[in-house]
Amino acid sequence: MKKKETISFGVLLQKFFVDFLAVQKSVSSETIASYRDTFRLLLLFMQEKRLIAPAAVQVKDLDVPVILSFLDYLEQERKNSVRSRNQRLAAIRSFFRLVALSDPESVNQASRILAIPVKRTERLLVKSLTPDEMEAIVMAPDRSTWTGRRDHAMLLTLYNTGARVSEIIALQKTNFMFGSSTFVHIHGKGRKERSLPLWSRTAQALRAWFDEPRSARSPTAFPNTVGRQLTRNGFDHILQHTVEKASKACSSLSDKHVTPHMVRHSTATHLLQSGVDMSVIALWLGHERLETTHIYVEADLSAKQRALDKLSPGETPAEPKLEVSDEVLAFLASL
Repeated sequence: MKKKETISFGVLLQKFFVDFLAVQKSVSSETIASYRDTFRLLLLFMQEKRLIAPAAVQVKDLDVPVILSFLDYLEQERKNSVRSRNQRLAAIRSFFRLVALSDPESVNQASRILAIPVKRTERLLVKSLTPDEMEAIVMAPDRSTWTGRRDHAMLLTLYNTGARVSEIIALQKTNFMFGSSTFVHIHGKGRKERSLPLWSRTAQALRAWFDEPRSARSPTAFPNTVGRQLTRNGFDHILQHTVEKASKACSSLSDKHVTPHMVRHSTATHLLQSGVDMSVIALWLGHERLETTHIYVEADLSAKQRALDKLSPGETPAEPKLEVSDEVLAFLASL
C-alpha cells in the first residue's frame, strides 16, 4: 500500500488562514492579523536561527524545542512581554489543532505542541483615572477647530462606552442611533456585538459633529484629516497630545502615562464605584466571561441605561440618560 504523502507546511498554513480561521472559526480580522504576524516572526526565526528558508520549512521542523526556543527569542531578543509571548503560543497551538486533524502522521507532534503551557505572570493592576482627570481630558480639545471638535466627541464616546481603540476607530456614523435615547452599536472583539446607551452630552457632541459639512463627507464617525479611518497610532497621538494639554488644568495628569486601556479601565472603575454590578460591567465592556465568583448574566439595554445614569458626569440623576522574497511569506503578507 502506497504511503500517504505528507501535507506540506505551506499548504497547511494556507488552509489554516483561508479555511480554518476565516470560514470554520469565523474569527475577526484582528485575530487573523495577529496570527499572521506570529507566523511571519516564526518563519524569520527559522531562517535566522535555524538556517532554514521559509519555503523549506516543514511541519516536522517545528518541534517542541524549536517552539520553546522561538518563544524565548521573542522575550529575550525582541523584548516581548509575557502576554505577547502567550498570544504567539496561542496562534501556534491553533495551527497545530488543524495539523492534528489534517495530517495523521503529525498527530503526536501536534499533541506535544498543544501541551506547551502558557507562561504565568503576575497580573499588574491597571491604574485608572479619577472622574476629574477624565473630565479634564474630554474638555481639553480646542473645539474652535475641526480636529478639536472631533477629538472632543471621540474622547467622550471612548469614556462613555469604555470601548477598545479598535472599536472606536472602526465606528461608522450608521452605528449611532439618535432618538429620545441615543445608542451606539459596537462591533467588538471576536465578532461579538453590543449596543450601549450614550450620555446626553455625548449625544449632543456627536450630533453637532456629524452635522458639520466637512464631517458629513466621510461615513467614518471619527475620520482623519483626509476622511479616512484613524489608525491606532493616530489615535494614540491624539490621546497623548490631549492629555498633555489637559495636564495644565489638572496637574495630577502630569506624571501619568495615559493609555486608551487606562480610559477603558476608568470607565469600568467608575461604574463599579457607582454600585453597578460587575456582571453588567462585563457585558458593557464586551467581555466573554467574568473571572470572579459573580455569575455572568445577560443584561438588556434598560439595565445598561440604568448603569449609565449612575455614571453620567455633570448630569442630574433624573436625566435620562524582515523583508524576505518567499511565497509563504508573500501569502502571509497578503492577508
